[in-house]
Amino acid sequence: MYRTRQRKMSSTTRKVVLGASALALAGGAFAVSTGMSSAGENCAGLDQALRQNLQFIAGQRSAPDAQSEARIANRQAVVDLINQRRVVAGCNADVAGEVPGAAAPVGGGQATKPPVAKPPAANPPAANPPAANPPAGNAGTGAGEVVCKGSTVTLSGEAGAPFASSGTFPIGTTLKVTNLDNNKSTTVKVETTSGSCVLLNNAAFEQVREPGKFLIRRAVIERVG
Repeated sequence: MYRTRQRKMSSTTRKVVLGASALALAGGAFAVSTGMSSAGENCAGLDQALRQNLQFIAGQRSAPDAQSEARIANRQAVVDLINQRRVVAGCNADVAGEVPGAAAPVGGGQATKPPVAKPPAANPPAANPPAANPPAGNAGTGAGEVVCKGSTVTLSGEAGAPFASSGTFPIGTTLKVTNLDNNKSTTVKVETTSGSCVLLNNAAFEQVREPGKFLIRRAVIERVG
């Protein structure tokens, strides 16, 4: 009878161990599938997420198809957000150097690390003065120099009053962004750096977005100050 009980307990123990192992494997698979797991703001986790997105972009560049441009634009927006979080976390690894083909910029910006912000110009051109208080939803009436032709525009995910981030223009530059799909425009100042020509924070993007869309494919970007 003792041996029978021992065999039953051993069988139960094995089931518990196997069940725990399955849960551990499932959790690991979930973490890998997300690309940005419970590592939070840990540099190793952020670097891994950045590496995976850069590898995806490099793969799309090496074998493009009809949807590659849209996929790359969406992933570039994710790369910009990860880079912002890496700056806050103090991460300084050269992740792009590890990914062949990932060094080429998307949309005129740097794909790896946000560039160091340049000081704003002391005397901006008199022909293009910045708007003092641009009205919400349709800011800026004067035409400026069209820049970053062909670039798409997405949101940076940053909160606060309307502003922009850029890896092309110094902090203090005033940019007008027009969504040609609905003819809405907003004029904002560059306040932070990113890896794109221009990213709009949440409030600015809401002024020009189409409902349910997180990317402006037909955009006109003008430097007005």
